[in-house]
Amino acid sequence: MAIRYWLGVMQRDHVRRVVDLGVAQLTFGRREGLEGMRESDGLAFYSARDTAEGVPVRSFTAVGRVADDDLYRVGGVDSTWRPWRRRVEYRLDVADAPIRPLLHVLEFTRHSFDWGLQLKKGFLELSRHDFEVIEQAMRVAPGERLRDPSRR
Repeated sequence: MAIRYWLGVMQRDHVRRVVDLGVAQLTFGRREGLEGMRESDGLAFYSARDTAEGVPVRSFTAVGRVADDDLYRVGGVDSTWRPWRRRVEYRLDVADAPIRPLLHVLEFTRHSFDWGLQLKKGFLELSRHDFEVIEQAMRVAPGERLRDPSRR
């Protein structure tokens, strides 16, 4: 199977929690979104805010690769909330990357003035190009110019 690329949307404090746990969890723990992922797929997260009512972040806040094909649920028998998860190996040598400088480069944003509507679902599939742009932007040192990976 071909590698696919995904973008999850969550506030930054939740992203930090899943990174610490080494898992992916989307759309308030629903199975939707996670079930399409496979081992080695790329996963990035976008955060509009730092917390539910917090300050705007508008940045990509994590990037990694799905570690295996296991989709599982957590929570005890008495728990009413049992979120679905997947293991993810996150890159720890990255920093938040603001979306604004990437709007003209990313395929899912450059021809759409209402690209934010796509994010309301909580996840979307990305092109390889977009995933590579996000991953590179998160590794770019301050002041370094971002290049489009399709122009090698």
